[in-house]
Amino acid sequence: MKIKNYTFLLIVCALLFSACENPKVENTSLSLNKAENNQNVANSISSNANNSVSEDTNDKVDVEANTNDKAEFAGTAGITDKKNDIKSVAVLKEVRAARHGNYDRVVFEFEGAELPGYHIEYIDKPVRACGSGNVVPLEGDGWLEIRFYPAQAHDESGQPTIKNREQNPNFQIIKEMKSICDFEADVTWVLGVSSPNEYRVLELKNPTRLAVDIKH
Repeated sequence: MKIKNYTFLLIVCALLFSACENPKVENTSLSLNKAENNQNVANSISSNANNSVSEDTNDKVDVEANTNDKAEFAGTAGITDKKNDIKSVAVLKEVRAARHGNYDRVVFEFEGAELPGYHIEYIDKPVRACGSGNVVPLEGDGWLEIRFYPAQAHDESGQPTIKNREQNPNFQIIKEMKSICDFEADVTWVLGVSSPNEYRVLELKNPTRLAVDIKH
C-alpha cells in the first residue's frame, strides 16, 4: 500500500514539474519570435529609408537633365514671348549647354528667385551686336536669339558675371553660343544651330533657370 502511495506521489510530482516547464519553453519561443519580428520590421524601415534617399537624390540629379531623356516633346519653331513682372533687374550668372538623348539644351541661370521676361525666335543673318551694330559671326544654318528683360550680365562695378561669353559646344544641333548684348537691362544670346529645329522652353526653380531644348 505504501509503495502504491509513493508511486502515485511520484507521478503527481512529475506532472506538476512538466506543467511548470512547458510555459517557460513557450514563453522563450514567443520571446524569440517577437525579437525576430522586431528585427525584420527594423530592417524593413531601414531599407525603405535608404530607397527614399536614393529616389530623392536621383530626382535632384535629374531636375535639369529630364528623366524622360529620349521622349518626343511638343515644340515650336515660331516666336516665344513671356513677360514677367519682377522687382529688380535680374542678374544672369551662368550659361551652360548639354547634349541629351534627342535634344540639345542650353541653360541660363539667374541670381535670386525671380526670372525676367524673355523673347525667343529664329533670326536671319547677319547677327549684329547691340550698340555697335558689328556683325557677329556664328556657325550653323540657323540662329536662335534669346533675349532677357530686364536683365544684366554684369555687377554694379561693371564686371561681367559670365566668364565665357562665347562658347563652342559643337553638339549635334547647338554648334556655337555668343552673347551679343548686355546693355540697358537687355541681355541677348544667339545660338548658332545646325538647323532651325523646333524648340521648347522650361522655367526651372532652385536655382532660377530658363532651359531651352532644341530637337535633334
